[in-house]
Amino acid sequence: MTNRLPILVILATVTIDAMGIGLIIPVMPDLIGEVMGGDLADAAIWGGILATVFAVMQFLCGPLLGNLSDRYGRRRVLLVSLAVMSADYVIMALANSMWLLVVGRIIAGITAATYATALAYMADISKPEDKAKAFGLIGAGIGIGFVLGPALGGILAQFGTRAPFWAAAFLAGGNALLGWFVLKETVTEANRRAFEWRRANPLGALEALGRLPSMSKLLVVFFLYQVAAAVYPAIWPYFIIERFGWGEGMIGLSLTAYGLCYAIVQATLIGPTVKWMGNRRTVVIGLTLEVVALVYLGIIDTGLLLFIGIPIAALSTVGLPALQGIMSRRVSDDSQGELQGISSSLTSLAHIVAPLVMTQTFAYFSSDHAILYLPGAPFLLAALLMVFSIVVFQNSRGGK
Repeated sequence: MTNRLPILVILATVTIDAMGIGLIIPVMPDLIGEVMGGDLADAAIWGGILATVFAVMQFLCGPLLGNLSDRYGRRRVLLVSLAVMSADYVIMALANSMWLLVVGRIIAGITAATYATALAYMADISKPEDKAKAFGLIGAGIGIGFVLGPALGGILAQFGTRAPFWAAAFLAGGNALLGWFVLKETVTEANRRAFEWRRANPLGALEALGRLPSMSKLLVVFFLYQVAAAVYPAIWPYFIIERFGWGEGMIGLSLTAYGLCYAIVQATLIGPTVKWMGNRRTVVIGLTLEVVALVYLGIIDTGLLLFIGIPIAALSTVGLPALQGIMSRRVSDDSQGELQGISSSLTSLAHIVAPLVMTQTFAYFSSDHAILYLPGAPFLLAALLMVFSIVVFQNSRGGK
């Protein structure tokens, strides 16, 4: 990673993208309630539906954009995605019905390939031994975004549920303009690959798993991890309100605390941990800590305990960049975009399933007719999935 400026621009891209997401999380329960009425459980279910719509579109379009970036370049895909994303936030800011919110999430899902393309860009400019560190920097950028986004979202929420969407539109548009002037293309004739529809459609991308037999178990682990980790965005604001009775400001503060810890872990610990323990041991450590953090969150009953557990949850994220580093080293340079497309498809599949399951679990265990009142039940379900991912990973082969 010798060219600093492109790295800074890519990190700014994922940071601002994450800020846009974090900006709106604190207001989503109130926004859904404002648009369609109902109680918190109903808002959580609709939140799950909106998240699933987003993931369906990401699943359908992620491989397409990943392969387009292999053919036409990362820069074009990033800039167009950011510009459309800015327009999408405007739609969300103006939405006064559920169908407009659904349309907004459809567009957001289409543009969500920015993350996969950013990973491919970093893979392009990184040496094989530096790939895990590069992916860790991407994670750090996302973490910084989650530090700034929720904090700003909590502040802007005081001016209404729509204010964070306008801010997100401004940030995405501004980043697209910045990228236009400073982002350089990394796809050259040496690593350009012809576009093929069979690789670009989501089913074709999943069929590519058959061409990567050495990675099948790693991709299963990746998928299980994504399903389990999706519990955080799926239920966090609803869990916070139900369990602790907090408002938008405290929701934003809790997400900011997590994002700060996450950014520190991703920026400072990934490289040294992988160098000291290797990729595989780092993955095992990360997955084990995920189990501990999820069980802890599932059973706590005070806000103080939540803040005590946030550093543990952030520390557990050391495993994912190491896993991505193992996968990236097993494919050729001209297939990095395709790999990220496959990863995007699996992530989208996970986010199609997880929000519905997690929000339905939350709605049941926080209702009056539940056999046990346990709003943290989705976290415990996610912990079980993490345990299974550890078993699968321990039975995978190769990789350091």
